[in-house]
Amino acid sequence: MTNPALPLIASRLVISAITLLIVSVAVFFATTMLPGDTATILLGQAATPEAVAGLRKAMHLDEPAVLRFLYWAGGLLSGDLGTSYANDMPIADLIAGRFVSSMKLAGITALVSVPLALTLGITAAMLKGSLYDRAVTVLTIGIISVPEFMIATSAVLFFAVYLQWLPAISFANETVTWSDVLRVYAMPVLTLTFGVASQMIRMTRAAVVETLNTPYAEMALLKGASRGRVVLRHALPNAVGPIVNAIALSLSNLVGGVIIVETIFNYPGIAKLMVDAVATRDLPLIQSCAMVFCVGYLILITAADVIAILANPRLR
Repeated sequence: MTNPALPLIASRLVISAITLLIVSVAVFFATTMLPGDTATILLGQAATPEAVAGLRKAMHLDEPAVLRFLYWAGGLLSGDLGTSYANDMPIADLIAGRFVSSMKLAGITALVSVPLALTLGITAAMLKGSLYDRAVTVLTIGIISVPEFMIATSAVLFFAVYLQWLPAISFANETVTWSDVLRVYAMPVLTLTFGVASQMIRMTRAAVVETLNTPYAEMALLKGASRGRVVLRHALPNAVGPIVNAIALSLSNLVGGVIIVETIFNYPGIAKLMVDAVATRDLPLIQSCAMVFCVGYLILITAADVIAILANPRLR
């Protein structure tokens, strides 16, 4: 008999592939509608019409948009991201170094936010209705209500301007000792952790509370088991799927948060590279950076769905 989880996993993978195709179309045609002419921006306002026309032809900008999309999509499938208009360098080389920096920032944020959020979410569920639970709920709602750019700007004003403890700009390539790492990553990680952990705390708490309300958990409480034992032995194993979903969904918010954080702190990551590419209207670089973020987001969401399916005992 076929495992009922396999068709569900296959359908999730197919949906992810279709989503990626739709997103690639949207990214390509959205970037082509950016104001201004790329050839004119690269050559300057003093360029002659003949020079602009020649550059447009050399960059295939005079061809139909559909044909250019097919060339671009074919390059993506073959691993060729193209050449940057502004830097005249392979885009893969430009992204490679920045990708490592962005992954460092995301990895450190995950190492800080995930244990913190799980601890606060689970303990708040165990003490549901207590003063501690209410304090955690109010705190998370308050943090969610504040935009990330406001948190980042406030951190710069407080820690860099007033106290002068931390640098306002993150020179990630100059980290040598652990103290350097702490100084460079403290404010970016703090900003991202506020946004990621607050969502994760609420979703984790909701998943554990829902599991505690099931008949088997209530029966264990009636038999005299402590609330902590019920959570650890009964609730958490059955809440793995929702909790993993909460982690993946929260970490996927790093995609939007990283763009803001890398711009404010001048952090040398992919998001900062994409923002700089928008200023120079470097379309291939913008499109490639956007696709990196989209692929990362889809991987997190798809992994969460697959783990949730495998964690469901009825499907196993």
